Amino acid sequence: MPPSANIARHLAAYAAAHPAQPALKVPRGRNAGRIDYLELTYAELSAEVAAQRVRLARAGLRPGDRTLVMVRQGLPLLAVVFALFELGAVPVVIDPGMGRKSFLRCVAQSRPRALVGIPAARLAAWVFRSAFRGVELRIGVSGATTTRLTSPGSTRPADAPPAVERAPGDLAAILFTSGSTGAPKGVCYTHGQFDAQVRLIRETYGIEPGEVDLPLLPLFALFAPALGMTTVVPELDPSRPALADPARLVQAIRQENVTTSFGSPTLWGNLAAHCRSTGQILPSLRRVLCAGAPVPMWLWETLPAVMPNGVLHSPYGATEVLPVSTLCAAEVVNGTALETLRGGGVCVGTVLPQNRVKIIAPSDGPIRRLEEARELPLGEVGEIIVTGPTVTTNYDALPEADALAKIAGPDGAVWHRMGDLGRFDPAGRLWFCGRKVETVHTEGGPVYPACVEPLFDTHKAVRRCALIGIGPAAHRRAALVVEPVHRDWMRTSSDCRRLARELRAIALQHTHTAAIRVVYFREALPVDVRHNAKIHRLALARWAAQGAVGHEANPKR
Repeated sequence: MPPSANIARHLAAYAAAHPAQPALKVPRGRNAGRIDYLELTYAELSAEVAAQRVRLARAGLRPGDRTLVMVRQGLPLLAVVFALFELGAVPVVIDPGMGRKSFLRCVAQSRPRALVGIPAARLAAWVFRSAFRGVELRIGVSGATTTRLTSPGSTRPADAPPAVERAPGDLAAILFTSGSTGAPKGVCYTHGQFDAQVRLIRETYGIEPGEVDLPLLPLFALFAPALGMTTVVPELDPSRPALADPARLVQAIRQENVTTSFGSPTLWGNLAAHCRSTGQILPSLRRVLCAGAPVPMWLWETLPAVMPNGVLHSPYGATEVLPVSTLCAAEVVNGTALETLRGGGVCVGTVLPQNRVKIIAPSDGPIRRLEEARELPLGEVGEIIVTGPTVTTNYDALPEADALAKIAGPDGAVWHRMGDLGRFDPAGRLWFCGRKVETVHTEGGPVYPACVEPLFDTHKAVRRCALIGIGPAAHRRAALVVEPVHRDWMRTSSDCRRLARELRAIALQHTHTAAIRVVYFREALPVDVRHNAKIHRLALARWAAQGAVGHEANPKR
């Protein structure tokens, strides 16, 4: 481990070694049909970080200060966050678009001393002052994504101090979970855990310095400088990623010869469909990392043809630990797909060598020590727990959540309970069966979302579907909520009944789905803000319980 583990050291070191390499490209319009970018070299980005650091320090920011970051993606996000790291301050990052009530709850919970934000953010801090009551410093940042503090060609001043020294266990940032199955929680990341993530991502996916990255999740842009990549900022609204224009994203990939990208199945599904309809391919891509929800079967089959020189990967993990395991398209198409379509769940690949994963008997209460957990035999479905170098050890000021999510190992390691259910197969691959809280407990036994939904997703009329439980707890029944590919499939009650009969026929082909008789229809299923891919099944169950009309069908004879 280096003398200082401060994650900001990667950017300064790479800028010193490769000053002329492009570091960041921020879109600012069109010029003769091409995307016009503001471009900064690594030397210029390092100078911008140094200038932001001076500005923040003069405003009164100190090492250790929790600092709520409310700036736009692009140059402001990268420069401000790395300046905070250099200062030894602690960025607090909350997803935009999670809803005002949840956002303000996260702000109050994280207790920031400072706010670095655009004008609208600083105004919100006054309007909702009770949530921001601990904020002593309000530091302005331009709302424009291309505003810079330094002149073109600037380099880091020779007398600029190095990043404040930090130990591997020192708090680096607080990142909030998406809250897809509960209230968002602040996850405490240390500098050592960020370092481990950078190392694992580089080693696992063979990322090389000089590559070009299009991060479709803003937070992943923070990894690119540490990996020596050029970051191309995408043209999308982070609070509504599913509404991004795929034509613009495809143009960016082709124009800038993007080699790697991280995005949700929803985003990459839109890009793949666009490429398929326009006949375009993405030859520069070496890899796509697709995560946030299980990758649908059609995308595993379609996207590799769109990126003939690359590989589609799906890393498994969570905000609390990433990556845990990884899977590539060839493994799915040539191996695991058949098992998924038989109801075996979704394979999430081989556990990375640095991690350890166990499957334990599910429990709703705390498990204080690993010895208290009962490890299940090979093939049995249970809770997934993991320990490794990127496992975060605690939430921010949430001891009850820590007690429910963390297990102390006999060797001092901390195990994280993923909140997921899964199993291992004889080949040692990990399979995901669904979120524990979304399991439907029926009189016939538990029914798991990821073991059910892929079977019905194969129907030509189904865009996606969700397993829910209906009826009283003592007599819970499994049911489906379906989002059709087009509203014409649910235009009339007759249309709905016909589709329900066809889905019921699929249900009868498998023992574990034979009891599913009721089908609900919605034009769109509710999904998470971060990835627009995780379905809110518990919200759908509440919707059904409030009087939604379900169609109970028997197959046509």
